[in-house]
Amino acid sequence: MCWAEKVHTDDTPVPVLDPGRGKTKTGRLWTYVRDDRPAASRDPPAVWYRYSPDRKGEHPQTHLKRFRGILQADAYSGFAPLYEGEQVVEAACWAHARRKFYDLYVAERSPLAAEAIRRIGELYAIEREIRGRKPSERAQVRQQRAGPLLEALQQWLAATLRMVSAKSELAGAIKYALVRWTALTRYRDDGRIEIDNNSAERLIRPLVLGRRNYLFAGSDAGGERAANIYTLIATARLNDIDPYWYLRHVLERIAEHPINRIDELLPWNIAAKLNDARRQAA
Repeated sequence: MCWAEKVHTDDTPVPVLDPGRGKTKTGRLWTYVRDDRPAASRDPPAVWYRYSPDRKGEHPQTHLKRFRGILQADAYSGFAPLYEGEQVVEAACWAHARRKFYDLYVAERSPLAAEAIRRIGELYAIEREIRGRKPSERAQVRQQRAGPLLEALQQWLAATLRMVSAKSELAGAIKYALVRWTALTRYRDDGRIEIDNNSAERLIRPLVLGRRNYLFAGSDAGGERAANIYTLIATARLNDIDPYWYLRHVLERIAEHPINRIDELLPWNIAAKLNDARRQAA
């Protein structure tokens, strides 16, 4: 993902057979997504999955050691060292912040949680209107319309925090947002950044479904192979190609394909050729 200027990331646990112990251990699948279509980019979307035997922060730090740009992620502490220099810029996720208020509202029907959800919903309403516009246009609209809403929300959160018990779940939800305020509001002034990290979360869901079906990976090597296959299948889907057709197309050609032109078999390049053929046939 070193060629992307903004990457979304997330991770999910995966059971892995642990030989000799008669049970499974917990490995991790990480996803790194390039998808700037909401900001009118013509760069093809792509996703890269990586497997690790645990969730130590050293893994995403290794995966992204060559990355320079914006990293949109949750609050996992393992990402923190990446932000220490100036090469990687942190962008936080409003969906995570909203979820804490939503869970509280579902559990307790808290009117204060409902008010937080309403205010965050106003920010999302603006995003729906500007989806697909150029970054400069998105930034302008956000500064004019989301900026005052964000300022009012920050003031409301700070005032509400003084009213509630410091040990309450509501206080915890408020502190989560206020501590990350700079990263949460960075999208206001940079039209390349999304309001949330849902691009990565959407590409984690198929892993969760697969995990329910296959139960566990057979080994760490199996986890690595699964990550590679997931990468090809999910990237094909992002580029509107049927994964079965894509894999068949590649397997039929790869034995005789020049190694120095292997990039021609990447999903977005195959998609471009397929679209050209369709236009010529029309």
